[in-house]
Amino acid sequence: MAAHRKPKQRRYTGSAARTAATLAFAGAATAAALPGSAHADPAPTPAQVKAEVDRLYREAEVATEQYNGAKVKATAAEKSVDALRDEAARRTARLNAARDALGSYAAAQYRSGGLDPAVQLVLSSDPDQYLERASYVERAGQHRATEVRTVQRQVAEVAQVRTEAAGQLTELASRQAALKKHKATVRTKLAEARQLLARLSPADRASYDASDGSSDGRGGVHADRSAPRGSEQAPNSRAAEAVAFAYTALGKPYVWGATGPSSFDCSGLTQAAWRSAGVSLPRTTYTQINAGTRVAQSELAPGDLVFFYSGISHVGLYIGNGQMIHAPRPGAPVRIAPIDQMPFAGATRVA
Repeated sequence: MAAHRKPKQRRYTGSAARTAATLAFAGAATAAALPGSAHADPAPTPAQVKAEVDRLYREAEVATEQYNGAKVKATAAEKSVDALRDEAARRTARLNAARDALGSYAAAQYRSGGLDPAVQLVLSSDPDQYLERASYVERAGQHRATEVRTVQRQVAEVAQVRTEAAGQLTELASRQAALKKHKATVRTKLAEARQLLARLSPADRASYDASDGSSDGRGGVHADRSAPRGSEQAPNSRAAEAVAFAYTALGKPYVWGATGPSSFDCSGLTQAAWRSAGVSLPRTTYTQINAGTRVAQSELAPGDLVFFYSGISHVGLYIGNGQMIHAPRPGAPVRIAPIDQMPFAGATRVA
């Protein structure tokens, strides 16, 4: 029986224990060095960080324009709901007044209508006067019948308005959900970009902030509102006013969803510039591109809207000599930049 017992394991003490521990650590280090073993990813280079931040900012700008569009639609749906509610209240008040009038008439008829009309004629001290009154009552009855039909029509109209309001409420809820979704996407992308930028050295961060987020790293003219005007002339006074407004916006910060006067996003700047010239533009890049006449890049004139990227997610205001004024991205204020630093997608002449 003793021969089948499991031998006791030898316990290491003193120098033997230290030797065993050393061998264990050495074995773990060797295993970590083998192919396929766990290891930390190398830190990204500044160029890689900048490229990833550029991508995040572009995605945030796409979401920003979607947010702007959803906000316009949600605002319109909200106004429609309010208008329908007001209309339903007005129609309901008229309906209640008509019902009250009919109720009073019905009560009076009940009180005075207990006798048969023939009996009333027999008992009347003045049959001629009775017949005259009876004729009036008949005409009044015809009038009341018209009022009854009016009330019936009003009931149907109130029900229709309330049904329309319910439909608009459903649409409003959908618009608000889309607004919330796009807002969350923008904030997430911007937070990720800030985390990446925090990994750059002060010098690399300053270099990135000086750029417009373009692939070649070229920046624009910063907060100099006295920047020299281009030699090209605007085609008309409205375009000239829009360009003049854009110059006054130089140096103001980019804030997503902003339309001025102290901050802008890209489409908010172009909308505000043309609004100063008395022209109303839609809110988003993908609607502004259809707000005028398309022009070729070779035919650009000051005041034209210039659009970038395949999704029409960025816009600037052309000022001549291949330059534009635009609101680039968070951290990059409104500035002058060459239009060839981003993929050109089209241009529109507003007026």
